[in-house]
Amino acid sequence: MGSSGIWLAVGFVVCWCFCSMEASHVVYEDLQSISPTLVNDELKPGYHFRPPRHWINDPNGPLYYKGIYHLFYQYNPYGSVWGNIVWAHSVSADMINWKALDPAIYPSQPFDIYGCWSGSATILPGDKPVILYTGIDPQKRQIQNIAFPSNLSDPYLREWTKPDHNPVIDPSDSAVNASAFRDPTTAWYTPHNQRWSLVIGTRREQGVAVLYKSKDFIKWTKAQHPLHSAKGTGMWECPDVYPVALEEPRVGHRRSGCWGQAHTIRVLHVGHVLPKADKYIPDANSTDNRNGLRYDYGNFYASKSFYDPAKKRRILWGWANESDSAHADKDKGWAGVQAIPRAVWLDSNGRQLVQWPIEELETLRHKHRSVKNRNIPSGGSFEVKNILTAQADVEVTFDVGSLENAEAFDPLYATDAQALCAKMTATTKGGVGPFGLLVLASADQEEATAVFFRIFKAQDNHVVLMCHDPTRSSTREMIYKPTFAGFVDVDIEKTKKISLRSLIDHSVVESFGAGGKTCITSRVYPSVAIGRKAHMFVFNNGAEDVKVSELNAWEMKAPEMNDDIIF
Repeated sequence: MGSSGIWLAVGFVVCWCFCSMEASHVVYEDLQSISPTLVNDELKPGYHFRPPRHWINDPNGPLYYKGIYHLFYQYNPYGSVWGNIVWAHSVSADMINWKALDPAIYPSQPFDIYGCWSGSATILPGDKPVILYTGIDPQKRQIQNIAFPSNLSDPYLREWTKPDHNPVIDPSDSAVNASAFRDPTTAWYTPHNQRWSLVIGTRREQGVAVLYKSKDFIKWTKAQHPLHSAKGTGMWECPDVYPVALEEPRVGHRRSGCWGQAHTIRVLHVGHVLPKADKYIPDANSTDNRNGLRYDYGNFYASKSFYDPAKKRRILWGWANESDSAHADKDKGWAGVQAIPRAVWLDSNGRQLVQWPIEELETLRHKHRSVKNRNIPSGGSFEVKNILTAQADVEVTFDVGSLENAEAFDPLYATDAQALCAKMTATTKGGVGPFGLLVLASADQEEATAVFFRIFKAQDNHVVLMCHDPTRSSTREMIYKPTFAGFVDVDIEKTKKISLRSLIDHSVVESFGAGGKTCITSRVYPSVAIGRKAHMFVFNNGAEDVKVSELNAWEMKAPEMNDDIIF
């Protein structure tokens, strides 16, 4: 799958995202099972969501019910490659510590006998959860099914029932591609016509968001026109349509807290939604392709959000897939993790979403190291010591004194930050930057994953590039080590400061630039910088000095993480 594109619509405003590339769903028949005794925990993340073993992919149907957070996810109970997919189910009081339950949904009926693929949860009036998911029928058509809790008095929602009237939506309409018709969204209710609506991703000559409507949540009718489509795009997987706050939740300096009802947001990039006409009108500056906004510019796929009524916030989940080979995954005995859940809101500039790890993550912070007002000269660096940096959370604010030596920005890269990062990596000396962190690094820095900023001078402003450079992340051969990058929407000339937070977890690096305006996730596989042999450095490879005004780094404790899973 491709990385999630984001669109914010203003009016009946909506956030829409989708994965713009089609998942391969390659079946490795010879790799479908593995003995648990062979599981290699060496690079397994310690505080990111994961089962003890085997393959996981898309987060499905997250919800909050009777004081319990629920996460369902695509899971292979028999191997560490894709296949045999069921809806695994875990529960939590804080979205950090998790207990595993029996699978909620698994192939059992003609309408899902060849697969129970991704979907969403909706809370119906009366606090009644319902799941909509994609099933694969005997004709290998992708169809949409519904499931209800068997016992609403059970806060753990252990058992689910599939009614006989499934499927509730099928691709019988000739305009629908039955082999590319999946991942129903959470439904939303519009009072003016007392109607539920949802979107399903598909592909004809281009990516399409098909809109369906229902009065009773059982009988669904396809709208006359798609909610949106766009030329030059492929299969729109895992769409998401939801309201978000227009205010920034903030408690002191922390990206957390609650907000009121503000306006609502609901669709695909910056634009206007006309709910009575079932139409979305994008703004002139919005983009329907890879050049548009993204939740995350790295390994962050199949995202799914839900509203948390306990803390009045929108929470986003995303899958961080492996970058290693299928045979390496079999040898590890596990594959895939979920990114740390993120609070999501609309930036005050109205142009993009802001994301920040949920505040509950901070309960895992343990040993602490702090650095203040430390200058880093050109070519200089220093190490953050005395914590386990292979499992850490670090926040740092950089002061940029002068922008005089900023390199000229080549407009050819205006829509391709990743190519610019690949050309000017962390080892390429610059004017203002590259400066940032070297994480999961060996003592001699032969292995290191660089997380950095680089500042350029454009014709009328300065451009801030944020990069993940894992090209030196491992001395192992045959590992996919792409650079990832995005531009950061900040006025660096005015502030002369920029912040970075990175979550480092053995083989995962999640970074949040400028308080969550630009986010990047990478999967890396060091061969030397493992466990206690992993180091963290702050570096500056630019001509201009930079100063660390403040750095705080914490060693992270391991939460309870599905250790009692019974598969």
